[in-house]
Amino acid sequence: MAELVTGHAGKAHVTPEQAAGLNAGILGLDDYVLNVHDKFKISVVSANKVTIGTGELVMQGRHVNQGRPEDLIVTNGSQGMKRNDLVVCRYTKGSQSIESAQLLVVKGTPTTGTPTDPTINTTSPLDGGTTYDMPLYRIPLDGITIGTPVALFNVLKPMSDVWDSLTQTLLIAKFKWQDTGSFVADSYGGGMRIIVDRRNRLLHVDLSGFRSKVTVGNFPVFQYASGPRPSKTINLGCLWSIPNGNYGKQARWNTDGTITVIGGLANGDRCIHTPRTLPIPDGVTFA
Repeated sequence: MAELVTGHAGKAHVTPEQAAGLNAGILGLDDYVLNVHDKFKISVVSANKVTIGTGELVMQGRHVNQGRPEDLIVTNGSQGMKRNDLVVCRYTKGSQSIESAQLLVVKGTPTTGTPTDPTINTTSPLDGGTTYDMPLYRIPLDGITIGTPVALFNVLKPMSDVWDSLTQTLLIAKFKWQDTGSFVADSYGGGMRIIVDRRNRLLHVDLSGFRSKVTVGNFPVFQYASGPRPSKTINLGCLWSIPNGNYGKQARWNTDGTITVIGGLANGDRCIHTPRTLPIPDGVTFA
């Protein structure tokens, strides 16, 4: 039977299951830390204590608030043994269907070899599970020493960030010849531009064919005119073929905006350009 949840019914009628179902439907069935407060930042206090900072998370549609930092005890390690412990947020549905959540440390099994993570509860409350663990950190122990905790959660970006990524406009970098006497453009011309598609992380390179009237080494044939410039040098690959020499010319887009033709040019080289699309390298931004 259909039931109106977000409406006045003359009595209390909205259940936690309905609220969790809405959250899971919007955010998905993964578990997330939200991008607010301390995002459950962990600090190692001593050989058997860590502190978890403030934060908000959503696990299987259940919203959990950590309003103040909390200390958690880690069972002491043993000399010559290694162990992995997990810091988890545990959902529990107890008697009379009372639900709760808490942070705790799940102890792993000591070993002289390579340690593995302890078993945790993975049956979702959306599927009827009464205990569910969302892993937050792996705490490695080597002997009595706590190693660097490893974050195991994803931070859910706010809708404003998602919207920005979906609505990013194309950027167009425009170029001009370093010297039109030394480098003579083909009569059909060319775009003399690189289109930066940030949304899809692609570069569309459309420059021009040309004939070199000079002999030069690696040289910035294409000068920057306007538009974005890369934060790191980008290798554009082979952009020109030379019909009589059976080889091609490579190029790189420099951080000052210029484009260098790699490998040198001889007087009389006829460079035929083919437009190219390639991925934006990781870590490259544009200004």
